[in-house]
Amino acid sequence: HWHGFFQKNNSWADDPAFVAQCLIAQNNLFLYTFPTASQAGTFWYHS
Repeated sequence: HWHGFFQKNNSWADDPAFVAQCLIAQNNLFLYTFPTASQAGTFWYHS
């Protein structure tokens, strides 16, 4: 879960499991990719 980022057209990546995305299988990963060049401030992630 991200804080501080405006995720235009990418909000599906910040919803709970089974709502907007599938679970991440064991020994796999999910890569968050979204533009940040036009954003300023403090950003952080927690699960």
